[in-house]
Amino acid sequence: MNLRQLFLSHVAQTSAAPLALEIIKAEGCVLIDASGKEYLDLIGGISVANVGHRHPKVVEAIKKQTDDYLHVMVYGEFVQSPQVQYAKLLTQHLPSSLDSVYFTNSGAEAVEGAMKLAKRATGRTEIIAFQNSYHGSTQGALSIIGDEYWRNAFRPLLPDIQHLRYNSFDDLKFITQQTACVIAETVQAEAGIIAPQKEWLRFLQERCTEVGALFILDEIQAGFGRTGKLWGFENFNVVPDVLLLGKALGGGLPLGAFIADKSLMDCLTDNPVLGHITTFGGHPLCCAAGKAAFEALLDEELFASAKEKEALCRSLLVHPNIKSLSSFGLWMAVEFESFEENKKIIDACIANGVLTDWFLFASNCLRISPPLTLSLRQVKQACEIILEALP
Repeated sequence: MNLRQLFLSHVAQTSAAPLALEIIKAEGCVLIDASGKEYLDLIGGISVANVGHRHPKVVEAIKKQTDDYLHVMVYGEFVQSPQVQYAKLLTQHLPSSLDSVYFTNSGAEAVEGAMKLAKRATGRTEIIAFQNSYHGSTQGALSIIGDEYWRNAFRPLLPDIQHLRYNSFDDLKFITQQTACVIAETVQAEAGIIAPQKEWLRFLQERCTEVGALFILDEIQAGFGRTGKLWGFENFNVVPDVLLLGKALGGGLPLGAFIADKSLMDCLTDNPVLGHITTFGGHPLCCAAGKAAFEALLDEELFASAKEKEALCRSLLVHPNIKSLSSFGLWMAVEFESFEENKKIIDACIANGVLTDWFLFASNCLRISPPLTLSLRQVKQACEIILEALP
């Protein structure tokens, strides 16, 4: 059996028709398959490879850490330099109220931890999320996903969950003294890059403060320069009580985090003790890689050109068959008439060397979320191939 057959036989499948591309090399914004064919990566591992694949500083940090130690014991009695130094660096570039980092294995686990923190801190049980939101696939995160198609097969899920309409001022009245927290994506990702009105997000924060609920922003996709600013919330003049990170946080290795004020985070230290624990969250290798990636993002100011590349894409992606183009920084959803039309375009793009896909709650939209290192020349190349794929 060849590797593709072994993949289909022994690796659990999440769809009936996986792409099954055998990638043997990734560098910068380019993927190479077993036949030597190159693909310009417009997915970036779903907003993971913000500094590009195998950034030299990330690779160097990984090699250095392997010479010191790998897993010893992450949450317990040990002080581990990669974890401590990365937490310090992150908090230095966040508002002062976000000064305590709890590292997890993934973004979904960051969501789970934040939900527990909200219940513990407020003594309340109700959690509010939004329609067409995406926060992960674990049981708790799935409970707050804003689409019934994805939830229904796994019921019963968590009780006391409400889904409000994103950008609806009227729905803010449903946030009450019974609400433990409100969890919102700063910019909705899988809905097709839907940005909030600035006033709405500010009113949402004010309503949470008014009733004593935690205001939680999910920047698992929006963070690390994707929107043109380091953090998505900087575009809206709000500061969350809890910030959720993942994806690009690990520089290509698995890592998530929820970040809050230390006085709030200390709720997890007693009654019960070990209120939230993890075996591998904040793994030294992942933290070393993530810290190096974050330093590269800052040093090279990779997010500074996101708006320029966004504008170039918008100027080039003009065609009668493109119904709309939603964007926020180097992050776009190109809308077509149907999923069937979009899938044909995606397949044609892949055949011609551009890797892209669709959105969970907007299957008629083509995804553009490449590494922020994508050059202007590569932007033009990608747009040309997309346009050539249109009927």
